[in-house]
Amino acid sequence: MPAILLTPPAAEPLSLAAAKQFLRVGHDADDELIAALIASARAEIEIATRRVLITQTWRLVLHRWPAPRRIVSPVNPLRTVAAARVFDADGAPEAVATTDFLLDTASVPGVIDLSQASLPEPGRQLAGIEIDVTAGYGAAADVPAPLVQAMRLLVARAYEHRDRAEADGLSDEVAKLLAPFRLVSL
Repeated sequence: MPAILLTPPAAEPLSLAAAKQFLRVGHDADDELIAALIASARAEIEIATRRVLITQTWRLVLHRWPAPRRIVSPVNPLRTVAAARVFDADGAPEAVATTDFLLDTASVPGVIDLSQASLPEPGRQLAGIEIDVTAGYGAAADVPAPLVQAMRLLVARAYEHRDRAEADGLSDEVAKLLAPFRLVSL
C-alpha cells in the first residue's frame, strides 16, 4: 500500500543552533548547508527505522478493504486517522466515518482495526480508498534522545566529509543508537 506524504514536518528534531553548537561552528556562512544536512540526517534515520520523527500527515492508498479488516500502518508511530474516503465508479469521493476505526497506537507498527466499522466498497478497482493518518513522535522535544543524538552524529560526519560523494553507510555508533527503534520485517 503506497503512503504519500501530505504534510511534511513543521520543524526538525535538531535545530540549526543546536547542530552548530555540536559542530562548534561559530559563523553563519554554512547555515544553509547545515540545515540541509539536518534534513538529510532526519530522512536517513526515518528510512533506517521506518519511523517518522516529527508529526506528519500521510495518505494511505488501498485498492480494497483488507480481508482481515486490519491495516498495518506503513508510517509509524501511528497517532490518528484524520480522514477516510471511498471512491465510487465515477471517481467521486464518499467520506467514511473514522469514529469506528480502532487504533493501536501503542504498538509499532501501529494497526488500524476496521472490524467495527461500516465500510462501503469502493466503486473503482484501483486506488479506491484513501486514509489520511498522522504519525510521528510529536514536536521536536518529543523525539527520543538517541534518535536526536544519531542525527547529530550524521550531521557531523556529513559536515566533516562534505567533499566526499560516496556514502559510507551508518557508523557503528549510529547503528547502535538506532537499533532499538528499527522495525524488522519478517
